[in-house]
Amino acid sequence: MDSNAPASSSTLFLDRVGEVVLSLSPTGLSWNPVSIDTNESSCCQILFHSESETEIRFSDVYAVEFVGLGLMNGDSSAEMYRFVVHGFQRGKNSTSPLVLSAHTFGHRDLQACQELFEQIDACVKLQVGRPKNLLVFVHPRCGKGNGQKTWEVVAPLFSRAKVTTKVIVTQRAGHTYDMLKSLTDKELRSFDGIISVGGDGLFNEVLNGLLHSRHKAPYPPAPTKLSTTDTEEQLQQHVYEGNNNVRNSLNNHHDIFMETAVKATSDQESFCTDQSISVSFPNVWLRLGIIPAAGSTDAIVISTTGIRDPVTSALHIIFGKNISLDVAQVVRWKTTPSSTDTPSVRYAASFAGYGFYGDVIKGSEKYRWMGPSRYDFIGTKVFLEHRAYEAEISFLEAKSVEAVSEAQLAGTHQVLLPRSSPNKRMCRTNCSVCIEATESSKMLSNGGNNSSNGQVEDLRWSQSKGRFLSVGAAVISCRNERAPDGLVADAHLSDGFLHLILVKDCPRPFYLWHLTKLTRRNSSPLDFSFVEHHKTPAFTFVANHDSSVWNLDGELFQACQVTVRACHGLINLFAPGPEV
Repeated sequence: MDSNAPASSSTLFLDRVGEVVLSLSPTGLSWNPVSIDTNESSCCQILFHSESETEIRFSDVYAVEFVGLGLMNGDSSAEMYRFVVHGFQRGKNSTSPLVLSAHTFGHRDLQACQELFEQIDACVKLQVGRPKNLLVFVHPRCGKGNGQKTWEVVAPLFSRAKVTTKVIVTQRAGHTYDMLKSLTDKELRSFDGIISVGGDGLFNEVLNGLLHSRHKAPYPPAPTKLSTTDTEEQLQQHVYEGNNNVRNSLNNHHDIFMETAVKATSDQESFCTDQSISVSFPNVWLRLGIIPAAGSTDAIVISTTGIRDPVTSALHIIFGKNISLDVAQVVRWKTTPSSTDTPSVRYAASFAGYGFYGDVIKGSEKYRWMGPSRYDFIGTKVFLEHRAYEAEISFLEAKSVEAVSEAQLAGTHQVLLPRSSPNKRMCRTNCSVCIEATESSKMLSNGGNNSSNGQVEDLRWSQSKGRFLSVGAAVISCRNERAPDGLVADAHLSDGFLHLILVKDCPRPFYLWHLTKLTRRNSSPLDFSFVEHHKTPAFTFVANHDSSVWNLDGELFQACQVTVRACHGLINLFAPGPEV
């Protein structure tokens, strides 16, 4: 429908309401009852529908179905030709799940009914950015074996929306990674998105399988090079250049994407059918999606949508919601202190953890039969063991961060006080922080490698060395049902930073206090003298023992020397951003 076209009206029968006047405008459809029955109960029913929902926007319609001849509820006197408008209702608050709704309209004349159906269907198909072809990976044993059941619940939504899905049920650990790693560019270009039905671990396989050979940024220097005099400028420049590659790639694809999107029609094909364009990241045409299936935490989906609900996530995918997401690039230089390794790269979308977090994921591997409860069991065991590890961490931070005074450092376990601002700016839908970071990135990219922007010069290398109970790097807030504010409440989805959390050796009750605060809303788990919190684009880590293991989005990764860098906006996700 033309955006300047006047609204058109028709009289139809609306299921469970009665005869209505249906009006179509460029943005949606609305209806009003023709008359109100004098019967009290009938009158109340019509008034209820009239007041609670008398209109629906095309952007909130995920499918329109022509269902043919049949009886309408509320009028059994005659059969009618019917079509159904499928949409959703928003919950009472911003974190409530989306509730499916269906409005069945009927008309006694077949041609009139078909014309209205076709008009509404055409308007829905004009919505920009909605996917047409998806590759779906289902983890059948996720959580308590809910993966397959979850997909069976949401699959009809994709079918109604005429979204083609190629479904692969995973057979083993690493199956998804191996398939995506071996997928050709031609095969990948046939999809608008890759969907994982499972938890954070399955999404991590999707992420690493896609980025394995398609992320072209150079490696940052190894930690051992930090002894040279020019390393600070060198590694700062690597961080800058790596993120600059991200920005340039996005800009190159942007014009192509926008030109394709505005031409969306009923026969629109998937973006990037040009076989000459190789697939690399970042890009704006291939999005990833998660449909939670009772994973251990589902931290990524909660942090990016605000809720852990399969139907809500499926609707976000169908509607083509889109946000950029930072990704942590973890480069392993050594597996053990004595090993000679070639560099190995892994990626994490939510969290990279060492010490307590690595020990929990390592110990839980042989207890997978317990489901998510294995983390409680092993977590308690690791906590009681109270192991601390010698390590050296170097990280980039702003030169404007003030040093902590000697008086603040006094005491047995006084280390550094938190450096985060007390006025937290939470990440949310249409987040101003993420938007500002993206705009700043575009300006830096347009200006080339210009040192006058201050981005490189305003950073300095700092170091922390000692015995650590845990080392964690949060890419996002990592909200989950057990930690409602996550590890870092004010972490953002796409600002180009990691939140480095260093928990130094301390008495067991103090560490328990820290962990307990993570489970409470509006608490301050980082406000301890033995906890360091640094907002950084990159850091390096060195340990000198053979049992160094990391937890990357719930997946095990052995490494004693790593460099970790935030890749700004490396992937795009079918999500609207969190409502908090």
